[in-house]
Formats: sequence, structure tokens, C-alpha cells
Amino acid sequence: MNRSGTRGFLLAAVLALLPVGPLRAQGAGGAQGAPGADPIASAAWLAGCWELRTDRRSVLEVWMPAEGGMMLGSSRTVAGGVARQYEHLRLHADGERLVYTAIPSGQREAAFTSPAAAPLRADSLVFENPAHDFPQRLVYRRLGADSLTVRVEGPGPGGSVRGFDQPMRRVRCEPPA
Repeated sequence: MNRSGTRGFLLAAVLALLPVGPLRAQGAGGAQGAPGADPIASAAWLAGCWELRTDRRSVLEVWMPAEGGMMLGSSRTVAGGVARQYEHLRLHADGERLVYTAIPSGQREAAFTSPAAAPLRADSLVFENPAHDFPQRLVYRRLGADSLTVRVEGPGPGGSVRGFDQPMRRVRCEPPA
């Protein structure tokens, strides 16, 4: 099998392991914020494949379901038929807080933590790292079963905050035919 055939096979094998139907929160506990609740369960809705597609670029973000206390993800941005960026992602609980770790292409690993004062919610995930250059804040907001927005924020000119939104829709986790 040639290299592109091998990559296609591996991609198909990985994607075949991901769920394509509705997902339910996993873990022990109960209501969000309840003592003994599994913090990673608040992110169960994120599992699956999410896409942003415009005339100029496409972004695919894939998250495995929570298991073993973590979720693993990856992201790829393609523009003009060329992969321009990619990112390895990890989400895990640290006590009652969630930690979002990103390893973007060509950059160092950066960890972002859910704020201690903010309760975990079933419809949004907030992560912050004020010591990071950009971004310093990430917000995943669920907008129904099949769409979400990722808000990316950081320092702007003159002490302002600059940011952008990436609206994404749930897509099937399967290789193209």
C-alpha cells in the first residue's frame, strides 16, 4: 500500500471508532457542580466531529468521547487545498476544574484551565490562561445538538480584548467516499 493509501486507511480506522449518534454525559455524579460529579462529564457533548467550512478554508475538529478521565481531540485547517494548521488537544479534570491543553503546529504546548469561580455548565466550556500570549481565553458554547461556537480571545491594542468566533456544525465522523 502506498503512503497516501496507508494514511487514508489509518484515517478511516480512527474515524470508524468515533460515535456518530447522540451522545450522553458519562461518568459518576449527577447534576453539574454536585459533589462527586465527574467534571469531564460536562464536556461529553463535545465528542464527535465539528466543521467550519467557508469558500476560503475548512476547519475540522474531532473529539473522542470521555474515557479514562480525559477527552482527546485534534484540529486541522485547510486553505487552498493545503493543510495550513493543525493542533493536538487534550481535555482532562484536575479536581473540580477542567484543563484544556493544546499543542498547535509549530508552537509549544499551552494549558488553559476552567475558572475556579465559574461553575461547570452543560452548554458551555470556558478555559483561561492569562499568562499565554494569544489566546488567553477559549469559550466553547453549544448552540443546540448540531452546532457550537468557539470564541477565541486575547490581548489587543491598548489593553483591549480582541477575539473571533468560529461557528461550527456537527458532521458525520467518516472518511469521504
